[in-house]
Amino acid sequence: MFDLTWARHFAQEWIDAWNTHDLERIMSHYTDDFEMSSPLIIERMGEPSGRLKGKSSIRKYWQQGLDATPPLRFELLDVCVGVDSIVIYYKSLQRKIVCEMLFFNSEGLVLRGFANYGRPAGP
Repeated sequence: MFDLTWARHFAQEWIDAWNTHDLERIMSHYTDDFEMSSPLIIERMGEPSGRLKGKSSIRKYWQQGLDATPPLRFELLDVCVGVDSIVIYYKSLQRKIVCEMLFFNSEGLVLRGFANYGRPAGP
């Protein structure tokens, strides 16, 4: 089980990595064969399951997000801790409120991620 201090540190590093648009830094948080699930995978990649597996597949998907206009930017709102998971609650300044649930291996790398989108983000 993770403690809240570790989870907050991880979440801030994760947000900072996304905000720098450094894909290698972002990918460093994940195992080579991790799985991602998101409604945006359906929208951007045309994958009806909404799931991608492996860094090479997910790299293409995330690169599209990083290349989007206006530039992607996240704001951390909160973090919740589970047994082998955390939920990062953040605002995507271009899109919506997002909850991202991340499951970890014993080395602290993400095995699976699930992105869930809420109401449009306000100012």
